[in-house]
Amino acid sequence: MIRFSDQIQIAEEEIELSGIRAQGAGGQHVNKNETAIHLRFDVRACSLPEALQERILASHDGRINSDGVIIIKAQKYRSREKNRQDAIQRLGELLLQATKTRRRRVPTKPTRTSREKRL
Repeated sequence: MIRFSDQIQIAEEEIELSGIRAQGAGGQHVNKNETAIHLRFDVRACSLPEALQERILASHDGRINSDGVIIIKAQKYRSREKNRQDAIQRLGELLLQATKTRRRRVPTKPTRTSREKRL
């Protein structure tokens, strides 16, 4: 069980991790080893509360495809384990961002002084 907060807990079976070859410079190490991690997390088939699932899908994040699957590619580090941790951390940040509610904007009126300055 991966715990991101008191509200958000995900079973490890719900996250699909696969190793892929990293892009970019790095020489022979990059060409031989699959150090990058491709994380897939299906929001619609997970154990998160229904309201949270809807907020995640409504966030219009570029990492969420039309099927409701979050896809994260981690290739920052040369180590597969560090990239795995990075991908899971980025998933947690995305999920935690969906739990935060924005405060409603309270419209204000310009003060008398600011109206006089403008005129």
